[in-house]
This record gives sequence, structure tokens and C-alpha cells, in this order.
Amino acid sequence: MTQTARSKSHASASSDLVEEVSDSAKVGQHAAAEALRIFRDTVDQAIPEALQPLRTQVVDAAIELADKLAAAQYQFHRNLIRSADRALSKSDGHQK
Repeated sequence: MTQTARSKSHASASSDLVEEVSDSAKVGQHAAAEALRIFRDTVDQAIPEALQPLRTQVVDAAIELADKLAAAQYQFHRNLIRSADRALSKSDGHQK
């Protein structure tokens, strides 16, 4: 395999990986949003309206938790892409 062909193969594999991770992140975001909606509905049903400040505090804490989990997932995906890119680059280097 020529260097050009290896470079194109590496670029294609990297591009595919980025697309898969992006799709995975979108699915995760939708799942988190749906989980928050269900949680909010459950809190609304379980805690009387007279305790609105408590309901708001609980829902806000859940949103903050979801935000932190999404940020951790995003960082994980970035690290995964970097690691895969390095592995693919090393693999290309060993094939020379």
C-alpha cells in the first residue's frame, strides 16, 4: 500500500470514527433530555405545588447533574477520538 493510500485510509477511518462518536453523543443527549423530562414530570406529580421552591431546587439539581454527565461524556468522546487517531497513526507508521 502506498503512503498516499495509507493516508487516505487513515483519514477515512478517522472521519468514520468522528461521525460515529458524534452520532453516539447525539443519542446520549436525546436520552438525557428524555430522562430529565420524565424526572421533572415525576417530581411534579410527587411534590405538591405548595412546595414549589423544593420542586424547583430538585429539578435544578437534576439538570446540573445531567449537564455534568454530558460534559463528562463529551470529554470521554474527545479522548477516545484522540486515542484512536494515535493508534491509527502508529498503525500506519508500522506498515511503512
